[in-house]
Amino acid sequence: MATQKNLKVTLVKSRFGRLKSHRACVAGLGLRRINHSVVVADTPENRGMINKVSYLVTVEEV
Repeated sequence: MATQKNLKVTLVKSRFGRLKSHRACVAGLGLRRINHSVVVADTPENRGMINKVSYLVTVEEV
């Protein structure tokens, strides 16, 4: 049984005034406001969204 890795993603900069696709990535990750954190599965889809908005978020392994 393999354990699934998780990532804690925190929004550290505002999503307002950003590209529409970047705002969509932030929403897709479940982030709502500055300093809001969510735990997401470490999947290629989530990694892609995190990479796209890496200048807005911080990431920690959980």
